[in-house]
Amino acid sequence: MTPLTPTIPTITVTPQAASDAYQSADQSALGGTDVTGFSATLQRAVQSAIQTGQSADAQSMKAIAGGGNITDVVTAVSKAELTLEAAMAIRDKMVSAYQDIMRMAI
Repeated sequence: MTPLTPTIPTITVTPQAASDAYQSADQSALGGTDVTGFSATLQRAVQSAIQTGQSADAQSMKAIAGGGNITDVVTAVSKAELTLEAAMAIRDKMVSAYQDIMRMAI
């Protein structure tokens, strides 16, 4: 008997295939609407981050006023914190990419 040797599949990703995949994911997230593009996606992401922060604020204010559930407050604040950390990481990567582009020789 010969032992089976595992083979690692090779995946070739072209820029066009990546763009099509992002556009498909973007459209499915929107329920199939025709709003696409990087700026529209970025705008939706920022709006979602703002809404997450506002939700955490509302839960916190409800708890301060004597209502609300402490578990809901902690969950909302943790979600807002993670969203802010992700936004800062994306911002840092975008600034780094911009700086790399500016250092390129023409």
